[in-house]
Order: sequence, then C-alpha cells, then structure tokens
Amino acid sequence: MDPQLKRGFLEMCVLASLKGRDSYGYQIVKDVPDILELTESTLYPLLKRLEKAQCLAAYSVEHNGRLRKYYRLTPIGEKRIAEFLSEQADIMSIYDFVKRGASR
Repeated sequence: MDPQLKRGFLEMCVLASLKGRDSYGYQIVKDVPDILELTESTLYPLLKRLEKAQCLAAYSVEHNGRLRKYYRLTPIGEKRIAEFLSEQADIMSIYDFVKRGASR
C-alpha cells in the first residue's frame, strides 16, 4: 500500500479503535486491521501527533504495579472520523475513475 495513503488510513483506524472505549498502545496495534501493518514504533509517534492535534487525550493507570498509558477519543477526534466518513463518496469516485482508466 502506498505510504501516504496508508498514513491517512492509519490515523483514522487508530481514532476508530478508540471510539466507544479507551485503550492502550499494544491493544490498539492488535485492533487495527493487519493490512496496515501497524507496529508500536509507528503507533507511538502517531499517537503523539493525534494528541497534539487534540484528537485524543492520554492518561495513566496503574496496571500490575506499572503505569499504563491509556488514550481516549476527544470530540475533535470524533469530528475527524465523521469528516473522513463523509468523504466516502468522493474517495469512491476516485477509485471508479482509476478503474475506468485501467480498463481502457
């Protein structure tokens, strides 16, 4: 998959994985579709960017004697998901254009 296209999908999938429940890094990696090949080394810089953009918020909870950082979706993050989903028709029209061009 094209790296630029993959980056946009990764952001949306991470935000979507937090919809309805808070989560932590390892669990987010497991939740995101395998096709995107998300690793923890890719995830944590992405989480920092999304936190800086106020799409998610972080907090720590003690788990087995250690602090575990959890992330929750913010209203700004929910708005980003909604905007992404509203663009589905536009994205599909691009795919249709490419299909028509490829079938000539």
